[in-house]
Amino acid sequence: MTTTTTTDPGATDPGASAHGATDPGASAHGATDPTRETMERTTAQAPGAARPTAPHAPDAERLRRWRMVLGADSADSTGCALTGQDAAMDGALNALYGGGAGKKPGGGRGAGGRSAGLGASAPSVARWLGDIRSYFPSSVVQVMQRDAIDRLGLAALLLEPEMLEAVEADVHLVGTLLSLNKAMPETTKETARAVVRKVVEDLEKRLESRTRATLSGALDRSARISRPRHRDIDWNRTIRANLKNYLPVPGPAGAGSAGGVKERGTIVPERLIGYGRASRSAKKDVVLCIDQSGSMAASVVYASVFGAVLASMRTLSTRLVVFDTAVVDLTDQLDDPVDVLFGTQLGGGTDINRALAYCQSKITRPADTVVVLISDLYEGGIRDEMLKRVAAMKASGVQFVTLLALSDEGAPAYDHEHAAALGALGAPAFACTPDLFPDVMAAAIEKRPLPIPDKETQQ
Repeated sequence: MTTTTTTDPGATDPGASAHGATDPGASAHGATDPTRETMERTTAQAPGAARPTAPHAPDAERLRRWRMVLGADSADSTGCALTGQDAAMDGALNALYGGGAGKKPGGGRGAGGRSAGLGASAPSVARWLGDIRSYFPSSVVQVMQRDAIDRLGLAALLLEPEMLEAVEADVHLVGTLLSLNKAMPETTKETARAVVRKVVEDLEKRLESRTRATLSGALDRSARISRPRHRDIDWNRTIRANLKNYLPVPGPAGAGSAGGVKERGTIVPERLIGYGRASRSAKKDVVLCIDQSGSMAASVVYASVFGAVLASMRTLSTRLVVFDTAVVDLTDQLDDPVDVLFGTQLGGGTDINRALAYCQSKITRPADTVVVLISDLYEGGIRDEMLKRVAAMKASGVQFVTLLALSDEGAPAYDHEHAAALGALGAPAFACTPDLFPDVMAAAIEKRPLPIPDKETQQ
């Protein structure tokens, strides 16, 4: 009897984690992570892709998918030829991650000694951007765009209007545009503002309603008063708070349950709880102090959007301050977050102490103030002075929140020593996602413990 062992090509990964996997540097960005799994799903469903009809169709389909993952350099090893949309998708991937002989724009080579075939002209890149938007889902397109900027030096081409009209806008692209703001020609600025505005409007739609609802509830709860006027009494909360003071009231003599008269009682309201009276003045002051060094680009975008949302709430007085080695107050531009973003200048050094000194000078109601410092804490100023300012603000009653990042990217690189020192002062530093930010602000407003994710990693 003869035993035949069949090796399933899909059962093991031969070490190729991306299109053109022979490049060890390709895994550093988007060449590996989103392309393999998502691309396999996409190519398997591509409407124009050729479908094997041979008797061994499952094996042929596996080979086809491996061929798409491994790239043109490994075509001979699979023995699979691509046609139709599969071939077009493969060409778009090979232009970015392949090992062709082309040079990157500016005359340099691609990452890891490899190069790409996009060429240096804006029209060819714009066509490529249009192709990948046709072939891949938006999440993959955004990663490929970031890779093209990082690996091929395409940032300069973003200064051309036809390029900006072709890209898939996201937070990372906005950060790149803001870093190029000073070098941007006038002919491109209007297009760039339109791209930034689209991203900002999308973020506002996603974040505004939950932020307003969460903070409005927190503000209402923080405004409860214990000596209300009669018309301001919150009767439901007052009754619940005084149930322990319930006293039965006896009925008339001889009356009881048999006579159909139920026992009645009363609640002695030792403690009255009332609504805070409506006022045109703000209940809380919020100061957003944002590090605009280059590594904080995504945080600057999200913080500007949140700043505009908070500023639109009548019960909050919001101030937005950005800093590097200088300090700029952008509060008067909070009605338009796009103006705020173009008022920043990403890059440069960092002087947290100087920024906190400015914020401290603007605090008039310490017990009703929340200061949010958004920074990776790499201080270029006076460290001890910075810590003294935080301690002084907290001692005066300020609620101080330190966010290492405000983005979806997770915890960034940060100064662990400074983070530990702030934690010792009662101002723990942690990374915060945009979805968590309203809860963090609500806790700070109500003076509750902050909802810190993964406390163990914040030490």
